[in-house]
Amino acid sequence: MSVQKTALLSAVITALFASGTLQAAETLKAVGNGEGQLDIVAWPGYIERGESDKAYDWVTGFEQETGCKVNVKTAATSDEMVSLMTKGGYDLVTASGDASLRLVAGKRVQPINTDLIPNWKTLDPRLKDGPWYTVNKQTYGTPYQWGPNVLMYNTNVFKTPPVSWSVVFEAQDLPDGKPNKGRVQAYDGPIYIADAALYLKTAKPELKIEDPYQLTETQYKAVLDLLRAQHPLVHRYWHDATVQMSDVKNEGVAASSSWGYMVNGLVADKQPVASTIPQEGATGWADTTMLHADAKHPNCAYKWMNWSLQPKVQGDVAAWFGSLPVVPEACKASELLGAEGCATNGFDLFDKIAFWKTPQAEGGKYVPYSRWTQDYIAIMGGR
Repeated sequence: MSVQKTALLSAVITALFASGTLQAAETLKAVGNGEGQLDIVAWPGYIERGESDKAYDWVTGFEQETGCKVNVKTAATSDEMVSLMTKGGYDLVTASGDASLRLVAGKRVQPINTDLIPNWKTLDPRLKDGPWYTVNKQTYGTPYQWGPNVLMYNTNVFKTPPVSWSVVFEAQDLPDGKPNKGRVQAYDGPIYIADAALYLKTAKPELKIEDPYQLTETQYKAVLDLLRAQHPLVHRYWHDATVQMSDVKNEGVAASSSWGYMVNGLVADKQPVASTIPQEGATGWADTTMLHADAKHPNCAYKWMNWSLQPKVQGDVAAWFGSLPVVPEACKASELLGAEGCATNGFDLFDKIAFWKTPQAEGGKYVPYSRWTQDYIAIMGGR
């Protein structure tokens, strides 16, 4: 994200919350003894204790050191995370940018005291004060991982990487001579509208789309038209990582938006799969570990946030999930990630990623997220 875009987004978000209606919860002044338990809402694969693969375990050491038993509830979408945090009963959530500001606005999370997180000083400067977790100069969480939404493809179908997202958005024959109808997937979440907008930004420059999350009525209509035309092509609107991996293996899916987590898993399973970022660029996510406003185990939560920023932990998470660490030193601190892991996962692509954020109306100038939600549900239903 360019400095200009970051500054603009910061100004927009500051204005949104400047009314003073948000009452910040009182932040912790010191970290005391752990409460013995920690409840986290997380993306699949984010909190591993060696049960999937004994080499990937960054929970056991934390539990042994702190006495805080970690319980994890996985969520498949940002909307599910917001719902779970709204209901309560959790201490932390690994929120993406399309959820984080909603959690702040809904008073579901509280500001944190970064002075109580010694490893904070090791953060990647590109992520510090990110507008997806910083509001009115208050910090609502600890960066966890980031990465692009890649185009995953079958290497038996594509002998060379596809250069455009058109292979999932436009009806066409793929390089194996067969139509793409029923062989592509789209993400099951309203934020996918931004993927279509990013594609049209290049495919139809006359629309003058500048930010795929800030769409005028005219731009938005064109994006919805594209998504409706895509619907007959879609094999499945995916949100479950395991289901998508099964579809690629067993259902003939040739191309789809995806995450490095699924790509890495399929490659490890010796499937003919690879990924690329096409010429139009990619959307992406920068996830933040956020503290619930009514967290029952705040001391354990702070201990976890500091633990999560250790270089080896960051590197191991990135290796497992196919993501990027928020601590640059992690690129050299994990045998699992390897010397080239950061480069492979896209560490230098930060400025080419349109990071997820919640669309805001800005006084009626743009179409708000509430409309995105309603319209995308209709599109997935074929309307």
